[in-house]
Amino acid sequence: MKISRVFAIAAATFFSLGAQAQAIKVGELNSYKLFPAFLEPYKKGWELALEEINKAGGVAGRKIEVISREDGGNPGDAVRAAEELISRENVSLLMGTFASHIGLAVSNLANQRKVVFIAAEPLTDKIVWENGNRYTFRVRPSTYMQVAMLVPDAAKLKKQRWAIVYPNYEYGQSATASFKKLLAKAQPGVQFVAEQAPALNKIEAGAVVQALADAKPDAIFSSLFGADLQKFVREGNTRGLFKNRVVFNLLGGEPEYLDPLKEETPNGWYVTGYPWSEIKTPAHQKFLAAYQAKWKDYPRLGSIVGYSTMYTVANMLKRAGGTDTEKMIAAMKGMEMDTPIGPIVWRPIDNQSTMGAYVGQLANKNGKGVMVNWRFADGALFLPSFEEVRAMRKD
Repeated sequence: MKISRVFAIAAATFFSLGAQAQAIKVGELNSYKLFPAFLEPYKKGWELALEEINKAGGVAGRKIEVISREDGGNPGDAVRAAEELISRENVSLLMGTFASHIGLAVSNLANQRKVVFIAAEPLTDKIVWENGNRYTFRVRPSTYMQVAMLVPDAAKLKKQRWAIVYPNYEYGQSATASFKKLLAKAQPGVQFVAEQAPALNKIEAGAVVQALADAKPDAIFSSLFGADLQKFVREGNTRGLFKNRVVFNLLGGEPEYLDPLKEETPNGWYVTGYPWSEIKTPAHQKFLAAYQAKWKDYPRLGSIVGYSTMYTVANMLKRAGGTDTEKMIAAMKGMEMDTPIGPIVWRPIDNQSTMGAYVGQLANKNGKGVMVNWRFADGALFLPSFEEVRAMRKD
């Protein structure tokens, strides 16, 4: 009896320790096939962070295991992939997504299924405001925040007639709405004389450039990126659209979109971006050295987002003391953490981080596009007031 009891106690202890050491499953989904320029570096970023976290002991002795799925850039496929991660893989939370409409679809599912969702990249304002819910938290600064960082320079130039071009889906629509609202407030009487909204990845650049030129604007605001931006720049340069005309382009200074322009990079454009080679802060230098050592490549902004998203998950789990959903939500409220580009705080009122962005201008140097005259804009200074957020959120 005594021997069997000893064995029973030993077995119970063994299984208890096994349960404690069981990996924490995190479900990750993204449009890797559709947006490789951003998402390949993004994946390298979170894989580096995951390696660091697990090497340091994980969370309370439990390693984090990421189960990743492709969402195909389609909201329906994304929801099905997320549902599979929740139901079949039994993940404790979700992270990821790139395109704004995908992020909104997964956020809606997270709300229905009562699962925490750390939205890494989708920039739409709706994900934390009009369509915000208590389960969804966003890492990157939104379209509103990044537009607000550019508007002071736009207003200072006192250009009267503006033309706008944007990809016709949630991100581009959100960026355009924010720009119109914020510029009109900063510069009363400004006119918006033309608007072009090509479908994502399907721009007919010649027609778009000609339509903008025909409107004879003083300045242009663009939220194009990727292949659409490359085609727009090429046609704009060829047809002289940018000559003696101010251009602002959201995201245009991010290496994933700037580097492919090479000698076609236009001079003087105002952009948000990531001048990775010139940032000398200790936090960034540490990240840069680790990233280059592992991947033998330089980081893009996606690398920063992926790295910071994975650390967001780890810090939340540590603060929550486990994977209880309500404790994870409570842990995210007001959570402070460091990132390679500075400390951030998660606002309890809207689940938005205060991550900032770099603002500057483009320059063509030796056949390569670079950011010059750049500065870091603290995201906390470019968010709407609590009163404005309360009026927008429905939860």
